Amino acid sequence: MNGNNTAAMDPVLAMLAQSTLKNNQFAATSRYYGIETTTLVLAQGRSVAYLKRRFLPDAQRFQLLQEHRVLQQERLDNIAAQHFGDPELYWRLCDANHAMRPQALTEETGRTLRITLPLDVAGVSLP
Repeated sequence: MNGNNTAAMDPVLAMLAQSTLKNNQFAATSRYYGIETTTLVLAQGRSVAYLKRRFLPDAQRFQLLQEHRVLQQERLDNIAAQHFGDPELYWRLCDANHAMRPQALTEETGRTLRITLPLDVAGVSLP
């Protein structure tokens, strides 16, 4: 059986193939999850796929949980691991604090960072 017949044999795969759900190439924890791709055709006729631009969301759309004061020599991935349990979620700190450059968040010792819920998720602030 070849790969083309798999959807015909499996009703769930057939249904998903016909649905309007987008196939996302990034994990749900990625800052690029849900960002559309598009294609640019170069003069030589070669097509190049790329991600559309991702804009920083409005910081007011994040529910504040608590604040974190940056210590000397502290790294953003360690702060993300401490508060989110995953160092690769450092980008959530960038979004919640409206930072284009991740390094900018830890350059100044004593800076206060907003620790928030994910974008547009409402909740209760912790003491």
